[in-house]
Order: sequence, then structure tokens, then C-alpha cells
Amino acid sequence: MENDSNQPEVILDSEFQMLLPPLEESVFMQIEQSMIEHGIRDPLVLWNGILIDGYNRYKISQTHNLPFNTVSMEFPSRDEVTIWIIKNQNERRNLTPMQHRFYRGLHYHTEKRIISNAQGRNQHNVVGAQNEHQPPEDEVHEKTATRLARHYNISSATIRRDAQLATAILAIGEISPDIKMDILTGRLHVSNVQLHELASGTEDDIKTLIKQIEDGTFVSRQPRSTLDTDPDSDSHEMQPWEQKFTKMTDDFRHVLRTHAKKDDTKSVKSALRDYISMLEDLYKNI
Repeated sequence: MENDSNQPEVILDSEFQMLLPPLEESVFMQIEQSMIEHGIRDPLVLWNGILIDGYNRYKISQTHNLPFNTVSMEFPSRDEVTIWIIKNQNERRNLTPMQHRFYRGLHYHTEKRIISNAQGRNQHNVVGAQNEHQPPEDEVHEKTATRLARHYNISSATIRRDAQLATAILAIGEISPDIKMDILTGRLHVSNVQLHELASGTEDDIKTLIKQIEDGTFVSRQPRSTLDTDPDSDSHEMQPWEQKFTKMTDDFRHVLRTHAKKDDTKSVKSALRDYISMLEDLYKNI
């Protein structure tokens, strides 16, 4: 790792930036004001000149012409950078349960790709290499899931389910980055069951979901049995009051998406009044 005292040209990368959860506007404004007053203390992290951590700091520096420091890190490939970003993000406590699951699933996919690429290079570099010297693909996948399960202290089955979830969210992001971010940050609730179904679905299935969300007709479908639930899911760590709050908030958002586009202020006010009443009841019962 090398500290850079100067300010080299910083290369922005949309794929890496998409891995970093956006800040709420109020939080961003607080950080911005602090940096205006005290400067940018934490360095931007670069790999081959590409920014891999510090996009908010860089944006603030460019807006207000603030100086910054950089730290250069070495990685053998983009996939290794991706894993570093994932691990760096997973150490933060302000992630939503969906973000944790997405990062775990993305970690699984990325490690599989690294192993597959390494095996491909070995097969080309070793003269007379035999196929039986390479472990079967299913065995590689199982080992990856088992290894990550130990790392995250969950089951290997949960890692594989997280991988399906990540596949669906990435596919959604290819068409609508905004909806992808809404799902990850919890502003939009799509159940794990629906995301798992989308992982094995078609592009038309993804487009249908996005259209329903944009039209305000989407309804999140809850698990119908214990077979659909995940015992290691972060949602099981939620307190009962958190689950109630999430459910009533999702219902309220659905009403807003349905009626706001029609300028139906009467329905919006009625839904808002019901929402406030439910919040008051929840407050009394905690």
C-alpha cells in the first residue's frame, strides 16, 4: 500500500460505484458540511488510478474544490477489487438486511469466477494437463459456498440463496439502476421469494416487475410457508416491532405509488392518517 501526497487524475468506474450504497441526502449534506469546514481527512482509495472507495468524498472535493489525499492498493484483477469492496462494505453496520444478502451473493459469484479463470489458465499453461486433475464444477461451487458460509457464520444453503438473490438484483439493475438501489436500501420491498424466482426467470419477467413498480401496481408477495423462509436470513434478527413497522411502511408506500400519480390527494391524506395512527399504536405497544 502506498500513500500519495499529490493528487493524480482519478478514474471513475461505474461498475465499482454501483457496488457502493448511496447515502441518504441528509447524511450526505452533513458529511459535505463537515468536509467544507474541516477538509477531507480520509484518503481516496485507488487501484491502477481507478477510484474504488471514496466516491462521495471525491464528489464533494470536485464541487467545492477541496484538496484530498489518495492511497493506492494493488490487486491482481477487477474481481479481487470487487471482493475487497464487498468485504469493506460488509464491515459497516448501517447496511440493510437486503444489502448484506446482496453482498454475500455477489461475493459467491465473484469467487467462483476467480476460481474458474484460474482453472482455465492452468489448463492452458500446463502441457498435457488432464481434465480429471480439475475438480468438477459442482464441487468447486460447493467448496465456495462452504468457505463463505464459515466466513459469514451462516449456512452454505443461505450463501447459495443469496447468490440467487444477487443474480436477480443485478439483472434488475441492468434495466433500472434506480429500482435496484431502491430494493437494496429498503425504499422498495421485493420479497426474497420473488427475487429467487426472478433469478431463474427471463428478461421479460424482469421487465414486467419493473413496469409494475413504475406503474404502482406491484405488490410484494410474502412467503406462504416455512419452506420459503431462510433461517439464516437477516430478517429473522428483526424485532417484532421492526417487522410490523416494515410491513405498514411498505403498505403505505404502495398506496402512495398507486394514488400519487393520479393526484388523488384525498386518498393520499387518508392513507397518511391511517399510517400515523398505526405508528401511534406501535409506539404505545413497544
